[in-house]
Amino acid sequence: MTRSLLVFVLLTLLLTLGLVLLAFLFALLCVCVYLYVIGAVNGRAGRGGACESGAGKNQVLIMDEQLVGPLGLIAEYSLLKEHGVEKLFLLTSGRIDTEISNVIFITRPKALLMERIASVVRQHHNDGQRKDYHVFFAPRKTLMCERILETEGVLGDLVLGEYQLDILPYDSDLLSLEMENSFRECNLDGDPTSLFYVARSIMKLQTVYGIIPQIVGKGPHAKHVAEMMLRLRRELATSASASSAPELSVSPEIDTILLIDRTIDLVTPLCTQLTYEGLLDESFSIEHSFVTLNADITGNKDGKKTKVPLNSSDRIFSEIRDLNFAAVGPLLSSRAKSISQQYDERHDAKTVGQIKDFIGKLPTIQAEHQSLRIHTNIAEQIMKRTRDAAFLKTLETEQAFLCSVDTDKTSDYIEDLIGKKADLSLVLRLIALQSLTNGGFKPKVLDYYRREILHTYGMEQLVTLANLEKTGLLRKSDGKSSYPSLRKALRLVVEDVNQITPNDISYTFSGYAPISVRLVEAFARSGWRGMEEVLRLLPGPTFEELQMLPPGVQPRRANARSADGANAASAAGGAGKVTLVFFVGGCSYAEVAAIRFLAKQQEGRDYIIATTHMLTGGSMLQSVVEPLENRLVSAVPARQ
Repeated sequence: MTRSLLVFVLLTLLLTLGLVLLAFLFALLCVCVYLYVIGAVNGRAGRGGACESGAGKNQVLIMDEQLVGPLGLIAEYSLLKEHGVEKLFLLTSGRIDTEISNVIFITRPKALLMERIASVVRQHHNDGQRKDYHVFFAPRKTLMCERILETEGVLGDLVLGEYQLDILPYDSDLLSLEMENSFRECNLDGDPTSLFYVARSIMKLQTVYGIIPQIVGKGPHAKHVAEMMLRLRRELATSASASSAPELSVSPEIDTILLIDRTIDLVTPLCTQLTYEGLLDESFSIEHSFVTLNADITGNKDGKKTKVPLNSSDRIFSEIRDLNFAAVGPLLSSRAKSISQQYDERHDAKTVGQIKDFIGKLPTIQAEHQSLRIHTNIAEQIMKRTRDAAFLKTLETEQAFLCSVDTDKTSDYIEDLIGKKADLSLVLRLIALQSLTNGGFKPKVLDYYRREILHTYGMEQLVTLANLEKTGLLRKSDGKSSYPSLRKALRLVVEDVNQITPNDISYTFSGYAPISVRLVEAFARSGWRGMEEVLRLLPGPTFEELQMLPPGVQPRRANARSADGANAASAAGGAGKVTLVFFVGGCSYAEVAAIRFLAKQQEGRDYIIATTHMLTGGSMLQSVVEPLENRLVSAVPARQ
């Protein structure tokens, strides 16, 4: 009996080790495939990466802090070490001491960062060190940066290059440019650079997936992107022969690109998201598809914070991410029972074959168990917040504004928040939502809010209020408000929405349907024909452009339409239509959830979602709030 038990234990150990080895090899294969795909999308074929510039040498990598997260989606530090990176520093204002002679900078094209690079080079010169410097600009090099480096006297010591870091995959259906300041740059600073990057990233997608035949959009910035796309294609056609242009030999896999300008729907991001992933972002702040959690949530025994990836590879997260938070608890409870039952199967394993089958499933069960524990702990933290009286009152106030109730006078709740000196971001978020749903404020109401904010939060907020007015988030009323008409025409407010088993996209905000996604939904039905009056209520132009396919390239059969405008089924393969929805200026996770819901409801149509960046109402407002230190720096005379 003892000998049989010993044989059983040894066999179990051998099978476990074998499975661990297979899992490791499979993970390694997945990483290789992932890096290959990302390399293709980012146009790395035929070009050495930044670290390859010093191949065969020990290297120091000095990175712009804002690029660490996006680059982490492509290459982890362990991969960089394999390519000779010995040390990694952030490009800050402090000293960077290293004995390694090959130094690589990866940076955004920003004036302040050029000064920091020059400071590092001068520091090394003053210390009597001579090094080889390579500077890679992401996503592109600019003349301004070269001029600054030349003025600083270090341009001759540097080898300049570009790393076209643009569109990055968050998930199988979600792409991001990770341009967190694009909303501010376009709407406040008047800098359209990010729009060029959007157009270039779409052109790059077209080189991989073929020409997108139909370009449709709404809004001034979206129109600018479409014009630049067409111009870039014309330039490509004139600069490259038909045989060498990569896009010419690729059959189109995307039927339509729908460009949605954030400025046509400023209401949605100001509302509190009520999906699980949306609340997770509102509560913990998701950065580059990762969330940083305390040890009491993750169970990390060393007490350190842990970065947890959020994508569809996590089966538990993929099931709950797009649910209304009210439906999350029952599903987690159901999954807990299911996992417990899977563990209990070990008692029924009597034969070697049964034991082998159970051991084969054990790693998956354990991974799901760990994920379940983390997301249960997260849900408990979010539940504490959603049950708080202040949260419920904020939600009630938002719902009243969305229903156009008492939007033309000062809000008692906003007055109470200001009196308690609540978080300024929350106060401004509610004031902006009230302004947008009312078509602006009467001078008396606007002056009252402005006076109370300045008295409570300081006169330095005068610039912030001016920024809100410049971006359209706060304005005086001209006597006209388009929101009530939009609310009725697009059915933005839905009463008695089913949060558990929804049948409408309004479940994402427990009764409010995002304007942006209502437009996507309407386009999928029959295009925007017949919606001219509604579209005129939204700011900016409405446009549609058709791109001719190159000679010899056949369109997708699913792209054909019947005479009445309905989608024709593909004769070969049954492939449905594919629509790329691109948010110019950012989008929220609740909007992503709403579009995924449409994909499930609409047979024969798939959606890919792309955005300049992910945002919440808080982060959008924070991007236009003027930090005091910025104003102090701008007041200091420039160095001669």
